[in-house]
Amino acid sequence: MALHQMGVVPALVELTPVFLSKLFCNSVSPSGKWERHTPCDAFLLPIRVCVSGLTQCMLGCISWITCLVCFLRTQAHQVLFNTRRCKLFLHKLMEKTGVLILCAFGFWMLSMHLPSKMEVWQDDSINNPLESLRMCQEEVQHHAGEIQDLRGNLNQLIAKLQKMEAMSDEQTMAQKIMKMIQGDYIEKPDFALKSTGASIDYEQTSAPYNHDKARSYWNWIRLWNYAQPPDVILEPNVTPGNCWAFSGNRGQVTIQLAQKVYLSNLTLQHIPKTISLSGSLDTAPKDFVIYGMEVSPKEEVFLGAFQFQPENIIQMFQLQNHPPRTFGSVKVKISSNWGNPRFTCLYRVRVHGSVTPPREQPN
Repeated sequence: MALHQMGVVPALVELTPVFLSKLFCNSVSPSGKWERHTPCDAFLLPIRVCVSGLTQCMLGCISWITCLVCFLRTQAHQVLFNTRRCKLFLHKLMEKTGVLILCAFGFWMLSMHLPSKMEVWQDDSINNPLESLRMCQEEVQHHAGEIQDLRGNLNQLIAKLQKMEAMSDEQTMAQKIMKMIQGDYIEKPDFALKSTGASIDYEQTSAPYNHDKARSYWNWIRLWNYAQPPDVILEPNVTPGNCWAFSGNRGQVTIQLAQKVYLSNLTLQHIPKTISLSGSLDTAPKDFVIYGMEVSPKEEVFLGAFQFQPENIIQMFQLQNHPPRTFGSVKVKISSNWGNPRFTCLYRVRVHGSVTPPREQPN
């Protein structure tokens, strides 16, 4: 009653509807902003309540309790909104923290599994440049010694190769000399070669030269005669002393050819002066005549007269007469030599021709 008399209760009753309308007309939206509702959405008390004093007091208390509940409701909404933001912040924080943890774990795994050879980077050769330089100098000296050894071996190989080349040159020269001696460079068939069937007609051949120095005696018993037979001139072995010698400077030899041929050339061969034991070529034949012969009937056909120059150890002579017929034998008749009065030496005779008629040469 005292409150009523003092006017407090009527004032509360009058202010309550306005305050409640403001409270109920303003609320927080889910997005976090304040929203104002229409009057139909607000819970309003009547502005004027015609009730007794006790009733007005209770209504005032109820109004204040309702205001407190609304206030608590608003605070609860704000707390819930802030809790949602905290959850979002915590979620992002957890994501960042997870990424950081994964990075830290990967770095730890990488550092644990690095090769142990990383310690080599911190060895003494790096920490001490002088020691590293000394090691490099030792390696350079070692390689220099190896290079010197290789150079010595290379020089030895070069010397051996030069010796081999010199030997090869000597062998080549010897082969050339043998070819010159044997006359292998004459690329014509030899129908007077003994190995192909040619032979000597001894009845129409001069006797060999016999001298006391060409014989050997033991206890006054003659063992053998060193004089060579005439068929030695049909063999390619042209060496000093391996020749057919006849007495004086006149003689002849008749060669039965391997087969009948159309004659074209005749070749005489003598040893060079450089390998002659006497140092001269006075036993070489000089002037000679060639005849083509037939056994039955006996017939001699003049083929040409020639002169042999001993400076050229191998000389080929083109026949001066070319009868269109074949011959089975050839006679070489020597009329002089180059100054030896005792004997004449004939080393090799070759006869060339063809088994087919030669082509006629235009005049």
